[in-house]
Amino acid sequence: MLADLLPPGAVAVERRDDNDPAPLFPVEEAAVAGAVAKRRQEFATTRQCARDALALLGLPAVPLPRGADGAPVWPPGIVGSLTHCAGYRAAAVARVTDVAGLGIDAEPDEPLPAGVLDLVAGADERAALPTVGPHWDRLLFCAKEALYKAWSPLTGRWLGFEEARVAFAADGTFSVRVLVDGAGERTRFEGRWKAAPGLLIASVTVNLTG
Repeated sequence: MLADLLPPGAVAVERRDDNDPAPLFPVEEAAVAGAVAKRRQEFATTRQCARDALALLGLPAVPLPRGADGAPVWPPGIVGSLTHCAGYRAAAVARVTDVAGLGIDAEPDEPLPAGVLDLVAGADERAALPTVGPHWDRLLFCAKEALYKAWSPLTGRWLGFEEARVAFAADGTFSVRVLVDGAGERTRFEGRWKAAPGLLIASVTVNLTG
């Protein structure tokens, strides 16, 4: 499912459960040492997805520690992104010679909690959301999360929900306009989305040419 949203050169691995993840490396164990069992399980499964995806690129299993911003630290020469939500874990990776940036996010296909949409979307975005199909408010959140995961490694800075504007197209794509400087001339991004029973997935890819 996720592979359909990725460009040539990028690979993905998905799982629907936490059965039998491989053991964590010590640095990864330390990152979730104080977490509850559920969090440790989803962390381990998502890290396993990442190692399986790296193996598809011919790379060995390596630790994927958390950086200062909480995002995974990928091996040199690799860009990637992780996501997990209820009943779904996934990783996508690519070589930097093929893709400049990559962000994925998955969310349950259900409405955002009351009041959250006002924090996530501007008035123009809320007015433009379709009324038929998946829960578009949640998909908007999903798209902005995917954008941030692609944006942050490129720029080294935070991006607030209010600093990006998303416009969905009927063909399963979306465009994003970033309202701040910070990535050179990269102020417009393109993404793809897909809805499956109970699940929404979005991806943002930054091509080498910008």
